[in-house]
Amino acid sequence: MSVLLQRAASFEAELVELRRDLHRHPELSFQETRTAALAATRVEALGFEVRRGVGKTGVLAELRNGKGPVVALRADMDALPIQEANQVEYRSTVPGVMHACGHDAHVSMLVGAAQLLAEARRRDELPHGAVRLLFQPSEEAADGENKSGAARMIEDGAMSGVDAVFGLHIGGFLPAGKVYVSAGPIMAGADSFTATVRGVSAHAGRPHEGVDALVLAAHAVVACQSAVARRISPRAAGVLSIGTVHGGVAENVVAERVVLQGTLRYFDAAVRQTLQHELRQAFSVVDALGGRAQVELRAGYPPVVNEPAMAALVGRAVAGTLGESSVAEFEPLMGAEDFALLLEQAPGCFFWLGGAPERPRRHHHPEFDVDERALIRGASALAACVLAALRELGS
Repeated sequence: MSVLLQRAASFEAELVELRRDLHRHPELSFQETRTAALAATRVEALGFEVRRGVGKTGVLAELRNGKGPVVALRADMDALPIQEANQVEYRSTVPGVMHACGHDAHVSMLVGAAQLLAEARRRDELPHGAVRLLFQPSEEAADGENKSGAARMIEDGAMSGVDAVFGLHIGGFLPAGKVYVSAGPIMAGADSFTATVRGVSAHAGRPHEGVDALVLAAHAVVACQSAVARRISPRAAGVLSIGTVHGGVAENVVAERVVLQGTLRYFDAAVRQTLQHELRQAFSVVDALGGRAQVELRAGYPPVVNEPAMAALVGRAVAGTLGESSVAEFEPLMGAEDFALLLEQAPGCFFWLGGAPERPRRHHHPEFDVDERALIRGASALAACVLAALRELGS
């Protein structure tokens, strides 16, 4: 066991207690006041200089150790509007809200990394430079101006002067004890859309007197499926998904209006452009069949792209801390992450930490949970990344 991991093991019970406290008291996007206060209080007691209210409800904390590079670590804090189904003593106490994506674990691991780094400074083992912690709100959602927590924190100067940035995501479906690191694109960019289909209402017994918006919407949905199957190269990656369909007012009335919502996911800008074009083309069938369609696209997060040198640094740091066998390559996911916005501000790396319990769990699911033994691994890995980055960037 490495020195970092040994030191983290000495306060493992504290991290588990913190994670369970956060899990009991989940807070939705841009409402993370209690979570932020807990994080700020913990790291301030370790000697970090703290700014509260960054990016609305975020926390920025900094530990300086002379002149040198600035290395940032990020943890997202928000929960999801999901009713928890787990029957555990630390289950959510907030009706309809739970930590179904592991952000409670992320906050706990960043607090753990802060403790390791503060101890390193006291032991004169912290290389010159500054450690910046970003406890970020609202990764799961955007505000009324379509801006997520990362965007809001950037606006508040959270990435000013940062030379490298690192973050991790716990995986409830990934084998515990493994850390997954890869260079280049590892998570997809995602745009969302709303399509409104309008027809003409009529009695269900006299459908010929109307224009059925549900039928027109069904034609458009089928047409959308060819966007990926026939317009994207089999060697490229792209996904067009329709997640909600709402329409009609009664079983005996021809629907006048149907609203559909979905997402487009991509790694390559050309694929994104093709998906957007084909989406509009698919809904043009509505106009051809006598209805009217309107498609509204909203830009989402860009792809998460790890800088190769930073990914290599993470691989070395994790291998030296958790063991060579703990590091594995990561197959890109079509999920999106606003850590991508931080990577547009500074080179860095986002990696995944295996945290599957005995029965692996799906993210954004009422039974999501993690193996809490991952907490000290994550804290150690994050601290190791900072130590390695300060040494290499400062040399």
